[in-house]
Amino acid sequence: MPSEDAERTLLACLHSPRWAVRVAAHRPYPDLEALLAAADEAAYDLPRADRAEALAAESLPGLPADAYSAAHTALNAASAAYGSRFGHPFAICLDGLKPDEVLDHVLEGIRSRLANDPEEERLVAAEELRRLARGRLAGLLANTDH
Repeated sequence: MPSEDAERTLLACLHSPRWAVRVAAHRPYPDLEALLAAADEAAYDLPRADRAEALAAESLPGLPADAYSAAHTALNAASAAYGSRFGHPFAICLDGLKPDEVLDHVLEGIRSRLANDPEEERLVAAEELRRLARGRLAGLLANTDH
């Protein structure tokens, strides 16, 4: 795959051009673990502005179809409070959760992280971005291996 195509594909995993260029530049990788390790390292090394750009592109995880309207209201209110406090959308990795665990996990995550000071939350959000990118990348590759 040409570099531009690889970078475009990687942007679907984490909306950071710097991250995508860095991960694409070191191709080919010998195996999935090497690729994921490189993706992790590139995420750890993102400057603050690039991390902010990636966070700005994130959106709240979707709620299960049968979630009650009060859950949507609670999630929207908590998300607005989070965005107001930290200046970017809430990001959380939900890999490995069952659908019926998502709502409680997201609401608990927002509520607990609202108590973080901005520097602590910067670190937590960066880790969540890394986990999101890793999961999306692994999922993307799993879907192309058929």
